[in-house]
Amino acid sequence: MSLAAIGIIGIIALLLVLFFLGMPVGFAMGVVGFIGFCSVVSFKAGLNMISSVLWSTFSQYGLTVIPLFIFMGQIAFYSGVNEKLYNAAYQWIGHIRGGIAMATVLACSAFSAICGSNAATAATMTTVALPQMKKYKYDAMLSTGAVACGSTLGVVIPPSVVLIVIGLSTEQSIARLFYGGIGAGVVLSVLLMISIYVLCRFKPHWGPVGPKTGLKDKLKSLSGAFEMGTLFLIVMLGLYFGFFTPAEAGAAGSFLAVAISLAQGRLTWKGFVASIRDTLQVSCMVITIVAGAVIFGRFLAVTRIPFDIASWVVGLPVSNLVIMSIIFGIYIVGGAIMDALALLLITIPIFFPVAMQLGYDPIWFGVTITVVTTLGAVTPPVGATTYVVGAIAKDVPLEDVFKGVAYFLPAYIICILMLMIFPRIITFLPSFMK
Repeated sequence: MSLAAIGIIGIIALLLVLFFLGMPVGFAMGVVGFIGFCSVVSFKAGLNMISSVLWSTFSQYGLTVIPLFIFMGQIAFYSGVNEKLYNAAYQWIGHIRGGIAMATVLACSAFSAICGSNAATAATMTTVALPQMKKYKYDAMLSTGAVACGSTLGVVIPPSVVLIVIGLSTEQSIARLFYGGIGAGVVLSVLLMISIYVLCRFKPHWGPVGPKTGLKDKLKSLSGAFEMGTLFLIVMLGLYFGFFTPAEAGAAGSFLAVAISLAQGRLTWKGFVASIRDTLQVSCMVITIVAGAVIFGRFLAVTRIPFDIASWVVGLPVSNLVIMSIIFGIYIVGGAIMDALALLLITIPIFFPVAMQLGYDPIWFGVTITVVTTLGAVTPPVGATTYVVGAIAKDVPLEDVFKGVAYFLPAYIICILMLMIFPRIITFLPSFMK
């Protein structure tokens, strides 16, 4: 049996394990990768590979950035900063038709910037924003769709756990990926808000006009978001000017988040303990997935599938744009049927070499595939973020939540096309970094 055939069998086996046996993603990738590596090389070599991979993965200094940024986001979540961010956004644009839904997207953007998690942003904003939109008689499909899609900004706007993992997997600068994510996140946020505006033009009863506030109230509301806005600026400017490494930025951000929350008297002991617990749970899950993906990547490497695919794709008699469109199409389909982080870690060893051989910028590619896979976070059958919103909004049928999300899907497609046509949206800010 050829090496390529063994690799294909391994990929199919991985999908079967993931979808039919219910094994956790990280363990599934590790088991399939180990068995496949042993079948291609030897059992002894497989054991040596496992020991070296686990040691090299879990001893990486760069991996400490994951729990640090997750902890910063959890502190923000349990200290209730989300309510202040929502109120500030609402005061400024709540009086526009559909403005409360737009304010929700803005609040999701702001909270994502200090959280970095789709699920946490979805849970937070569903709890805070949906009651407000229901109060002002917003349509349930518009409300839940805005929250679900706005929450996907959590993996695009830095600090993002997904961008951190991509940086570690591809040996790219995490700071540059973060700054590339700012451009993509802003574009996607604006497009989601435009979608709300257009929807409410055609269906005015979906987003009734909210009460208008004066300039004094608008300016007063900014004080509620000032502290966490300052936190975000300190972290990002520290990375930009080289004052912090990503790990140091995570540590500084976590310390400042705790200090600000304590100074405001909004962080209880129970909330602090819950923050640590959730940080440990999420960090262990992410790191296990990373370790499993590295093992599976070693198996793919010895089968030479990534290199064969790269050589085959580069030799196709079509333009680079067509090839990249095919790759993105695979990510869109894959993101709809499996976890986004797992999909990225499985496919990066295959498609990253292709992108490099085609001459694409590695930062652009890393950020763009992150945006592409956010589609999977809101589309069935997985659509994890949509399910979070549906689970909390018990009075809204899950079918209506997915219908609401469908109205925002063109915004994602337009965003992806813009990133492909105008790559400087992503590469502009990183190009200024030292």
